Amino acid sequence: SGLIMINEAEEIKYVSGTIYSYSFLCDRKVWLSYHNLSMEQESELVEVGKLIDETTYKNERHNFMIDNIVNIDFLKKNIVHEIKKSKKEKQMAINQIKYYLFILKNHGFEDIKGQLNIPKIKYTEEVILNDNDIEDIKNQLDTIDKIIKSKNIPKPINEKSCLKCAYYELCYI
Repeated sequence: SGLIMINEAEEIKYVSGTIYSYSFLCDRKVWLSYHNLSMEQESELVEVGKLIDETTYKNERHNFMIDNIVNIDFLKKNIVHEIKKSKKEKQMAINQIKYYLFILKNHGFEDIKGQLNIPKIKYTEEVILNDNDIEDIKNQLDTIDKIIKSKNIPKPINEKSCLKCAYYELCYI
C-alpha cells in the first residue's frame, strides 16, 4: 500500500477512494472490499456507473491514478471531477472528493478544487478542502486502518441500503 509523508513526525497510509467512501456507510463493506472479497463486478449498479463514466466527458483525461491506489474520474484545469449516477449518496461523494484533494495536496498540488458531477440531472457542486476537512480525513483514515487490521469482520448494519449492496448475499444469505 502507498504511503505519503505529511511531515517527518507523521506518516499517513491511505486507501482507495472507494474504500474511503464506504467507510461512511458500512465498516463491513470496508473490511470485505479491502480484503479483496469484492462482488462488485457482479453488480448491475456498478456496471451502470462504469457506463456513465465511459460515455460522459469523453474529451477529458479519465482515470487519473495516484500511487496505484487512488483513481480519480477526471482532472481538468486543477479541478478533480467525480462522476456519480444519482444524488442519493451525495455526501459520500463529497467526502471522496475531499479525500482526493487531500492526497493531491500531500503530493504538492496547490490551488486545486473538486467538483461533483451528476450528468443524469445536470447537477454540479464545487468541493473545497479546508483545515477541518484535513483533520476529519486523518481521523477517518485511522478508523479505516483499525477496521481493515481487525481479524474479525464487522457485523452487517441491517439498513435499507443493504438491499442494493453488492455484498448483500455475503452478509445475509
